[in-house]
Amino acid sequence: MTRRALIARLDSIGDVLLCGPAVRAVAASPDVDEVWMLCSSIGAQAARLLPGVDRVLEWDCPWITVTAPAPTVEHLERLEALVSEADPEVAVVLTSFHQSPLPLALQLRLAGVPRIVGASVDYAGTLLDVRLKPGEDFPEDQPEPRRALAIAAAAGFRLPGDDAGGLMIDPGVMERSGADVPVEIEGLRNLVVVHPGAAASARRWPAAHHAEAVRLLAETGWDVVVTGGPDEVELTAFVSGGGRHGLDLGGVTELASLAAVLARARVVVTGNTGPAHVAAAVGVPVVSLFSPVVPAIRWAPYGVPCVVLGDQAAPCRDTRARDCPVPGHPCLASVSPDEVVAACQHLAGRPSPREGALA
Repeated sequence: MTRRALIARLDSIGDVLLCGPAVRAVAASPDVDEVWMLCSSIGAQAARLLPGVDRVLEWDCPWITVTAPAPTVEHLERLEALVSEADPEVAVVLTSFHQSPLPLALQLRLAGVPRIVGASVDYAGTLLDVRLKPGEDFPEDQPEPRRALAIAAAAGFRLPGDDAGGLMIDPGVMERSGADVPVEIEGLRNLVVVHPGAAASARRWPAAHHAEAVRLLAETGWDVVVTGGPDEVELTAFVSGGGRHGLDLGGVTELASLAAVLARARVVVTGNTGPAHVAAAVGVPVVSLFSPVVPAIRWAPYGVPCVVLGDQAAPCRDTRARDCPVPGHPCLASVSPDEVVAACQHLAGRPSPREGALA
């Protein structure tokens, strides 16, 4: 009988990408023939990019997703049907420090899953067969990929020796999505991608700062591409200067084709949002405009050269706010466009404009 493992990560794109090493650890086990993932409809986009995932199940969680659906009997019955279809022998519930695995563990147990693993500060009773205690069994202040790996290891799943544990996107996905890269960026050798949007306004660098940084980057000799989702086309048009200072790809790229675009860049400039982790997964250095509403040690781009900009001691620190609670958004508004340009030059190993002028 096929031994199937179910891995649950129920939040957003970046969170799913960050659990990629843990997914590979489960998939590498000789006792596992298939890995299925249970994700939100948003996170499922990322799960389909991960090596080691055989199938993705979509279910929006009432207690985790931002656009939380009502926890109706019908909605929970749909989860039961998905779990019954998967029929896993083991479920690994991956969560961040502010999330509990127990509501999902209860549903998994009722659906007949025989072995469930997770990390919980609360007493789990018979809901978890293996329970890690955050702060005791592993430190909370560590990168999210390492937290997920610790949970997977408690279930008996470890990365093989030749896997360094970085973020990855399935090479087959990258090869297929390469065909969707806009022809305008083919051949560019000094490409910087600027992604100005973020779902939470507290994590966005001011649009005017982005626009000025794009102008300065173009003047400095960078080939600038500005990316964004379908709901960000006005933002990308503004930031790119109407296309005068950078190629505007707002609304053009799906997640896989965005990964292919980012893979061609020398540097990516973005906030604490999904594309930062896509960039890390394709091995590109990141200038991270990081609002301290969550700790950078946990959610900064992982495994690639990175410059974190933003006042990490600002009053909004650790609030998990989605809208900035401090007038003027000082944690990010205090970062100047010149600082971003200098960080790009640093990560690319090039002299900054001022250093070049002094040389």
